[in-house]
Formats: sequence, C-alpha cells, structure tokens
Amino acid sequence: MGDQIDPALQQLTPFQMLGGDAVLRKLVDRFYDLMASDTRTATLHAMHSADTTLIRQKLFEFLSGWLGGPSLYIEKYGHPMLRARHLPFAVDEDARDQWLLCMYTAMDELHLDPALRDHLEDAFFRTADFMRNR
Repeated sequence: MGDQIDPALQQLTPFQMLGGDAVLRKLVDRFYDLMASDTRTATLHAMHSADTTLIRQKLFEFLSGWLGGPSLYIEKYGHPMLRARHLPFAVDEDARDQWLLCMYTAMDELHLDPALRDHLEDAFFRTADFMRNR
C-alpha cells in the first residue's frame, strides 16, 4: 500500500476519483463479463442467473453509493443488508476469492491511480470477506 493519494484528490470521493458513472459502469460490466468467461470462477458464476442484467444494475447502484456517489441502491431498495442478501448462497473462501479475482482484474484493466487501486482493493477484500457464511 505505500502510495499516497495526491492532496488535490483528497477532497474527491472514490466515486469521483474512479471517474463517475461511466467508469463505474465499465468496472461492473467487465466484472460480470469476467465472471462468465473465466473458468476459474465457475462456482461464483453458478450462483447467478444466466441473465445478469438486473444484478449488473444492482451492483452498479450499490457501488455508486458505496464509493461516495449517488445513493441509487438505497433510494430504490433501502438499506443494502449485504450479509443477509447473500445468506441464500454458499459464500466460502473460494467464492470470495473468485469474486475478488473478477473485481481485481476488472480494476487492473481500468489502469486506476495506484493509491485509489490500493484503497479499493482493501475495501473490496474486507467487504467480500464479510460476506462469507461458510
């Protein structure tokens, strides 16, 4: 982690530093495209329906607010209750790691500022690890 965020950027939210809606949409779409195409994520992919249109939109809306942008998910659905929403799925370390593989790869492809990348990697790991229920 050692990279420091430029002081001029410290006033920005991670959502703004990422690039707003357009870049967040690319991140989410690439995440799901990777999940569907990478054989190493078969367990994770099997937890999702064939049509990922709705879940892509929900992740986009959730991440928007989670990253400090518009609270789209909360406005539509209320509190995310992430852990409760994931209880029907067997989320173990393997599923967590598959999710992180897709997210980290999608982030790598965006060529993010290193300090933002480190911050997001840590935040995504903590959140994904919290989802484990097995």
